[in-house]
Amino acid sequence: MNTNSNTYTVIYTTVVCVLVAAILAFVSQSLKPSQEANEKAETISQILTAAQFGEKEDWQSKGNAKTLAFYKENAAEAIIINSKGEKVGELDINSSSIYNVSQLKAENYNIKGAGEPQLPVYIFKNGVSVFPVYGAGLWGPVWGYIALQEDLKTIAGAYFDHASETPGLGGKIKDDPEFRAQFAGKSIDFADEAVFSIVKGGAPEGKVNAIDAITGATMTSNGLDAAINTWISAYKTYINKNQAE
Repeated sequence: MNTNSNTYTVIYTTVVCVLVAAILAFVSQSLKPSQEANEKAETISQILTAAQFGEKEDWQSKGNAKTLAFYKENAAEAIIINSKGEKVGELDINSSSIYNVSQLKAENYNIKGAGEPQLPVYIFKNGVSVFPVYGAGLWGPVWGYIALQEDLKTIAGAYFDHASETPGLGGKIKDDPEFRAQFAGKSIDFADEAVFSIVKGGAPEGKVNAIDAITGATMTSNGLDAAINTWISAYKTYINKNQAE
């Protein structure tokens, strides 16, 4: 075959493209279990941080196996509830089954009316329950976890993450432990106009369901505020029911 002909060029290019695609598909499939394990451990480390079992950096340094083992040992149950606060399913603790960010995104649409929400609750043996939140920041999605003490009113802790918020500004929802520390000891309040508030300029003195917003990150703070209120309100029936019990 004439290696200088157009036919040779087309055939050669096609063969190379097919081989590269096959190699990439093989590598992607081979790495998939490892990627899923990393994603699961990452999510569980965030849940554990919100529940005040340590800082996320500590769990990262311990590695996936120890993180998952601690979760299995300390989680009492992980349930799925509907909008009526009824238990409609379970997440297997032994296999560390959790909702990933994509699933939270899908449920965010359902909370807003696209369908019937099926929301996870992670319940630990020490009485702490962890509730995920999801919403929109300035440049992309923000998500995280609010941990409530056994009274299902007092906040034990929180952890948040983001896709692309500005470092040093909106990125502080993840990177600044002082911002997250404000949540501990605060409360949610369904009787108030907002269940919980992140207030630009500072929370009013003595207001138990509000914290200070991040200076210079108004849109991110507003997005996180909306995410918390939207999701915690979706858990209202479940929380009220179990507070009474």
